[in-house]
Amino acid sequence: MGFTHEAALAEVAAAAKARGVPLLHDLGSGALLDTAAYGLAHEWTPGESIAAGAGLVFVSGDKLLGGPQAGIALGDAALVERMARYPLARPLRADKMTLAALHATLLHYLRGEAEREVPVWRMIAASAEELDARARAVAEAAGASARVVDGESTVGGGSLPGDTLPTRLVSIDADAAPGSAEELARRLRAGAPAALGRIEGGRLLLDLRTVFPGRDAVLGAVLEAALGAG
Repeated sequence: MGFTHEAALAEVAAAAKARGVPLLHDLGSGALLDTAAYGLAHEWTPGESIAAGAGLVFVSGDKLLGGPQAGIALGDAALVERMARYPLARPLRADKMTLAALHATLLHYLRGEAEREVPVWRMIAASAEELDARARAVAEAAGASARVVDGESTVGGGSLPGDTLPTRLVSIDADAAPGSAEELARRLRAGAPAALGRIEGGRLLLDLRTVFPGRDAVLGAVLEAALGAG
């Protein structure tokens, strides 16, 4: 934010090529789907980075890829081989469980089912209508203190910083519930199972985008219990 000019990756790639050095692009997020299709800012994909001239692209196995935490290097085979031969590559290599989880995640993309099977993309793809219906069901189960309001879902600081999606929230006003919003949040965290909300303007807010649909009834029961405990 606030730069007068940001060099395009192709410009940096041209400068690197002219000087005979490889361009290493720390892309970070690892998006394999078009974020712009979901109303978010465009996030570079590894393929776009390589096409623009990057010799190696580094992405995360979690974040927008939606798999296990892992560091992934993609690109020129000779550069990858140089990295693999370096002594530090051995103690930092991924273990079998990480590789198995990464493999399972990538298969969802190959099968065209990532939006349905990878949790982060299922959350991003949830429509406002779906979230409204779910939020109303949870609010009804929680009782008279709960209502449904408009809000924003934050994707994350590491990927798409500052970008949000419109959502519908279950809101508990401090003056409508026993105790303060902070006290209600504490009771929810101490519940079984625990539930985490956020506090804004003296209200406790719960975003159904970050809850698996099969857990809505459980959330409603936990919220009702926390309100009753006051």
